[in-house]
Amino acid sequence: MAARAHPRTSPPASGIDTRLPWWALALPALAFAVLLLLIAGPGEAHAAPGDPAVAHFVERIQQTLSH
Repeated sequence: MAARAHPRTSPPASGIDTRLPWWALALPALAFAVLLLLIAGPGEAHAAPGDPAVAHFVERIQQTLSH
């Protein structure tokens, strides 16, 4: 015996409420701003002493990009 399916009597609502809470937009915007400030902030970080070949390689990349 097959189960009866209930037919839809009205079409689905076209005006579905898709409002977002305030923090759904504020938190990604805040995270983006913080990351942007970290990237564009003053260069106060100092390189740890390490392999001079790596430091030389990084300097060459900076020189190439600055020209």
